[in-house]
Amino acid sequence: MTNLEKLNKIFCEVFSVEPTALGSDFNKNTVAGWDSVHQLSLTTAVEDEFDILLDVEDILEFTSYDNAKTVLTKYDIVF
Repeated sequence: MTNLEKLNKIFCEVFSVEPTALGSDFNKNTVAGWDSVHQLSLTTAVEDEFDILLDVEDILEFTSYDNAKTVLTKYDIVF
């Protein structure tokens, strides 16, 4: 499984959406269920899947699908 597939799977599981819903417009302002609990679930799942520990600043940046990919590149995760 590629890193993108892993990330997509996490987003789909946390937000109960199909992969087709993911894109540049998938963010905390457009997703009705995006709250602090979902954001924490998202970042915890990402940390577990990619075996990393996100900085607090990076956790706060997990406000969109695109931002998540950008943050993860700081941890040498390539998409």
